[in-house]
Formats: sequence, structure tokens, C-alpha cells
Amino acid sequence: MGNTDSVVVQKRLARFRPEERPVVEGVFDRLHGMNPVGVAGKAGKVLTLEMLKSCMGNVASDSMIKRVYTGMCSMDPGVAPPPHGAGVSREQLVVFLADVLRGTAEERAPLIMAMAAGTGVATCDQIIEFLRDLVSAVVEIIIQKGRLQGWKPQCMGDRAVGGQLLAEQMSSELKPSEQPTCDVKCLEDWLFRVPNVAMYMELLIGEGLNVGLTSRLPPTLLPPCWETPWDKLRCLLDLPLVMFLTPHLPDGYATPWRLLFSTQLHGESFTKMVGSCRGCGPTVLLIKDTKGHVFGGYASHSWEVKPQFQGDSRCLLFSVFPCLRVYTCTGYNQHYMYLNQGQQTMPNGLGMGGQHGYFGLWLDSDFGRGHSRARPRCTTYGSPQMSAEEDFTVDSLEVWGVRKPPEEEEGETRGKRSILDADPEAQAMLEMTGKTLHSQGFREPEEDEG
Repeated sequence: MGNTDSVVVQKRLARFRPEERPVVEGVFDRLHGMNPVGVAGKAGKVLTLEMLKSCMGNVASDSMIKRVYTGMCSMDPGVAPPPHGAGVSREQLVVFLADVLRGTAEERAPLIMAMAAGTGVATCDQIIEFLRDLVSAVVEIIIQKGRLQGWKPQCMGDRAVGGQLLAEQMSSELKPSEQPTCDVKCLEDWLFRVPNVAMYMELLIGEGLNVGLTSRLPPTLLPPCWETPWDKLRCLLDLPLVMFLTPHLPDGYATPWRLLFSTQLHGESFTKMVGSCRGCGPTVLLIKDTKGHVFGGYASHSWEVKPQFQGDSRCLLFSVFPCLRVYTCTGYNQHYMYLNQGQQTMPNGLGMGGQHGYFGLWLDSDFGRGHSRARPRCTTYGSPQMSAEEDFTVDSLEVWGVRKPPEEEEGETRGKRSILDADPEAQAMLEMTGKTLHSQGFREPEEDEG
């Protein structure tokens, strides 16, 4: 690498494939070459903040670019760095790229500390501000690079608000030993438990500085979105919310999302909503109440109208506003999903978690009313009250199908049989002794549900 003999730099370069090392080493000269005449000559053999702005200005805010520059300046390259404030040396840039793109949590923690606070200690608010800038840049990269997968941000919720909520959610995983500040050790532990921070950093630096590495493709951060009438819709989802929710779903980014029902498009009808959801596989329900709170749930199975609970432990509840959180099953009971209509002796409506009269999320069949009763927590999901008031009025509601294409589902289910199917004698014996065949209630219908 040029005329440097830094052991630190050579060890960092060794993390990349032989064909990738010239790419990493070439970033410095390329950044100099793409800047206005006079800037490179004036700066000499250093990288300036203005050079970074000219390269990253289309995807990152000035505040985020300044954070990146501060992070670069904080690098110890094993040789004498430029004087403070003079710029970033070639060696510092290589060490920075290696730590961001191939580093450990131990190496990334002091780097993020420098980017967030510029000192050895950061407040939780400073971490949130750093994350807000980072998420905003990642969303802009998704848009600029055409990786929206069918989503239309102009027809979705405010991504600035969504970015703030996602930043606060990610920072909620911090466990500072001394409130409200975090040291490097705290950040290191946090990076182990919140891998999205490192993934977002890799995307920002890899794409923002155009570091094309063959060994690692850019991550997929959005699932496909199919058959959505964007010309008529202003949906409750925003891009940061989809980025947050998708990894919590069983099939993650591989399963396409499709709008099944929206009060904006289909009106306020419980019957229409039920008809849109039945037989459509897993769904995401999203509700906004008249007080502005947004919350919902993921149903792992097709909704069926019956007076019994259904679903399994893959179901979950989530809140969006005023805070972004996911609540998974506690194991206390199996009251995952409930849907009933037209009955006189059982509650009529849609519910998730808790028990009759005290659901974690309940939507009455008299459409427009519901409740979120958790005293103090929903027994099934451990969620608190998610609506602004215990009994809420619906402002808007959406149901999204998150089902694999039929051909993939057929491939997965072909050949799967119950143990009782494999041994019909055992089934007959159970029936003769009066035993209930509980597994029958969990079977999927054999015919296509449509």
C-alpha cells in the first residue's frame, strides 16, 4: 500500500479478499479525483470533509457526513496521523473501512462512540441522534439505489417520524451501567445484541463511498410488495416500520406483502374485512386510533370464523406510535388469535392475546370500536395497553397479507403428514377410547382456500 509500512494497516487489509484490496486502497485516490479542482491540491495527502460531502451528499445529511468524518479522524493507523483538524490520511481511511465493513463489535464500539459523541462517553440522547441520522441515510440509499421492491414511499407514512421511532427502539436495547450515559463497553455489548447497527453502517459506507466488494452483496432490507393500488392509497406503514417489522416475521424478507383490506379503500365494514382475510394465509393487522396511537399484530395462520382460539406461537403484537416495540408469546396460554361473527353466546369480533373481555388487541364486530386491555400486561404476549385509551375508536385500519407464493407453499407442505395419518390404527384406538384428536384442529384445509 503506497509507501506505508504500518502493521495495523496491513492486518486490516488482510481481512479482504486479494481482489478486493485494490478496491479498498483505491477509495482514497478516487475521492480526491472526483472533487472540484483545487480542493485536492490544497488538502495535500488528506481527505477533507468537503470531499466526503461531494461523494455522500446525495444519500446522507450533512450531520451524518460529519459523523463519518469524525469517525475516520478517530482511527489509529499505527503511524503518525495528520494534525487534529487537518484531514483524514490514506491509512486512517483504510482502517476505518476495514472496521466498518469487516470489523468486530470491539472495534466498532469506539468508532460509533466517536461518531455519536466525539468523546469516550455518550448520552442515550446522543446515540438516538446518531441512529436517526443513520436510519435516514439508509432509507435514502434504498430509494436512490432503486431497492424499494415495489413500495412507494410517497404513498406511505412520514419516514422521518418512522426513522425517529426506529432510532428510539434500537437505542432502547442499550444497558448503560450509569444512567443516562454509555461507555465503550456498553456500546460493545449493544452491538452484539442489535446487529442492525453494524448492518446499517456497512450499507452506508459501502454504498455512500461506492466500495464495491464482491464477497458481500448489499443486504435486503425490504420484502417485496405486490398488487397494491398505490394510486388510491396513503397507507399507515412507512419504510422504517417495514424495515423493523419484517425480520420479526417467520419468513422475513422472502415473503411478499399484499394489501388485503383498508378502511380508506374498502370502507368501515367488519364483514368486508373478514371476507378479505379468510383463507389468505398469514396477515399483518395495523390500526390507528382516533387519539393517534398506531399498533397491530401478526397472525401466523389464515383467520377462521369460529368460537375457539387459533394460531400458534409465531403470532405477535406490536406498537408503532408513540413507541416502536414487538411483543412475542409468553407461553402463559395459547390465546393467539380469535375471530367470531354472528354468535349470541360468544364475543363477536377479532382478538389477539389475553382472554374474552380483556384482549391485548380487540376489534369489535360493530366496526369502529375496540380495546387493548392489559392489567398490567397481556398474558399471551406480555404487551402493555397499546391504544391511547383502554377502549378506543378506530381512525383507520389495514390488513396486509404476508403469504408465500402458492407454488412455494405447495413445495413445503407436499409429503407432510400427521403421525396419526402414518398410523391409522393409532387414530382408531384413540377414537374408540373417547380421546379428543387435538391435532385435527390444527390441520390446514386440504383444498385451496383461494
